[in-house]
Amino acid sequence: MNLDKVKIAFQYALPKHGVSRLVGKLAAAKAGKLTTALIKLFIKQYKIDMSEALHEAPEHYQTFNEFFTRPLKPGIRPLAEDANIIAHPVDGAISQLGEILDGQLVQAKGHYYSLEALLGGKAEDAQPFLGGKFATIYLAPKDYHRIHMPVDGTLKRMIYVPGDLFSVNPLTAQNVPNLFARNERVVAIFDTEIGPLAMVLVGATIVASIETIWAGTVTPPAGKDVFSWDYPSTGDRAVHLKKGDEMGRFKLGSTVVLAWGANQADFLSTQVPEAVTRMGTPFAKLVD
Repeated sequence: MNLDKVKIAFQYALPKHGVSRLVGKLAAAKAGKLTTALIKLFIKQYKIDMSEALHEAPEHYQTFNEFFTRPLKPGIRPLAEDANIIAHPVDGAISQLGEILDGQLVQAKGHYYSLEALLGGKAEDAQPFLGGKFATIYLAPKDYHRIHMPVDGTLKRMIYVPGDLFSVNPLTAQNVPNLFARNERVVAIFDTEIGPLAMVLVGATIVASIETIWAGTVTPPAGKDVFSWDYPSTGDRAVHLKKGDEMGRFKLGSTVVLAWGANQADFLSTQVPEAVTRMGTPFAKLVD
C-alpha cells in the first residue's frame, strides 16, 4: 500500500468529529505563553506572512482562534470595484471550476458530485443554478480565513448540513467520493444583482466551527438533521451585504464552493485549477 492510500485509510478510521471538537476547545483556550508558542510554531511551519496582519505580533492573540481568523491591514486586499466584475471571496487556490452539467460538479479529474446534495438535498434549492457555473476554492492553513462577498447580495436562505469531516486537501478530493457533499457544511443562498448566488462553506478535519456574520457560530448543533432558515428581503431581520463585506469565517481551514445561474457570468481566462486566489481580485465577468 502506497503512502497516499495509507493517508486516506487513516482518515476513514480517524474519529474525525471527536478530534475536531477537542482541537476546537484547545484553539479557543487562553493558555498564555503556550498559546503564543503554538502560534509562533504555526507561523514558522506554514511560512505565514504576518506583515499583512493588522496585528503582526504573535503575543497579541489570546487564543489560537483569534490568530487563525486574524484581520488584515486596511487596503491590503484592494477590491475590484467594477460592477461588471465578480471578485474572489477568499485567499486560497482554485481546486476546480466550470459549468454545472446535468446537476453535477467536478470534484477532481474523473470525480463528480451532485449540486442538489451539496446544497442540502432539496431540488428547489438547486434548480436556480442548473446550467450555471461553479468554483471550488481551497484554503490552506497559511491563508487568510475570512470569507467575503464576491458581489452585493441579500441573504435568502441559510442551510446547515451535517456530515463527515474529511480533510479537503487535493489528495482527499481525488480519493474520497462526494467529498464536498458528504462533509459538514453551511450553505448561504443570496439574491444578487446577477441572480442567485450560493456560497457553501465546507467543514473539514479539525475545523472547529463555521461562523457567519449574521448568525455567529453555525456548527456544530446536536443531531444529524438538516436545518434551514429563511430570511426576509426587508425589515430588521434582512441581511444586506456589499461586495467585499465579510460574510463568514473558518476556525481552521477548509473550502468554499460558489455557484451561480446560467448566463450570469463567465470566469476570466486567468482563472484555472491551481491558480492562487486573493480576496477582492477579479474572478469572473458578467455576461453582456
